[in-house]
Amino acid sequence: MKTLFACVKRNTILFFKDKGLFFTSLITPLILLVLYSTFLSNVYKDSYTMIFESQGLSISKEIVDGLAGGQLMSSLLAVSCVTVSFCSNMLMVQDKVTGAHKDMLITPLKRSTLGLSYYISTTISTLIICLVALVACLIYVAIVGWYMTFIDVLLTFVDILLLVTFGTALSSVINYFLSSQGQISAVGSIVSSCYGFICGAYMPLSQLGEGLRNAFMFLPGTYGTALIRNHAMGGAIEELSKTASPEIIKALKDTIDCNIYFFDQSVDTSVMYVVVIASIVVLLGAYVLINKFAKKSKK
Repeated sequence: MKTLFACVKRNTILFFKDKGLFFTSLITPLILLVLYSTFLSNVYKDSYTMIFESQGLSISKEIVDGLAGGQLMSSLLAVSCVTVSFCSNMLMVQDKVTGAHKDMLITPLKRSTLGLSYYISTTISTLIICLVALVACLIYVAIVGWYMTFIDVLLTFVDILLLVTFGTALSSVINYFLSSQGQISAVGSIVSSCYGFICGAYMPLSQLGEGLRNAFMFLPGTYGTALIRNHAMGGAIEELSKTASPEIIKALKDTIDCNIYFFDQSVDTSVMYVVVIASIVVLLGAYVLINKFAKKSKK
């Protein structure tokens, strides 16, 4: 246990000492928040206004702002929890590049202990950065239109914790097979540019074709995005329900992916949690097996 703690401490300190890697990971969510609020906020607000006007509803600007703010917040956090974990987990690959990985394995340090230390330290680093992003998002939502309850905030934190765990497990499995700076850059670029689309953060799945939408429903990140969106926008939707009919509320939740469907079957919130947790277990199991198999191969 002392050895594991020492390795986790070493990995975490090295991540935060690498100013380039740390500030890139930290600033990226904040930059996205600025870009989202600058360019996407008005798009979301106009969309909501058009929907309500088409139904003959007169909704206050505060509710529209609250809906847009919650959608921006959920999109940002859903993407950051996974993309930041790939940045935080680059130390695993950097140790291979510098030879530090082999040097540590020459000692009595077990390969499984080293692998677990990378996972734990990456989770810690990513969670710290995502919590900073959460605070920034909550401040933004409080400015534009606050409707979240304490339970909403608490559940959003739980969602972030699950997605960070999922992102770390996914990055651990993928990064294990990388061994050069070029591969790190390539994977980082692919994840950063593609993940937001395939998880429904940048564009709701309801706007996609049926085939593509059904394919993305097999990806755990889709369910994580839906969880955060439900909790970030739940308060504003509840306030809207005092004015709008249940049919309009359902249509709105379908449009923004608060309601998601697996081949036309509605997916309950509890099922979303099961899918995300199960994917974490599967990925962690794969990571353990990979390390175990590599250990036997070395022998």
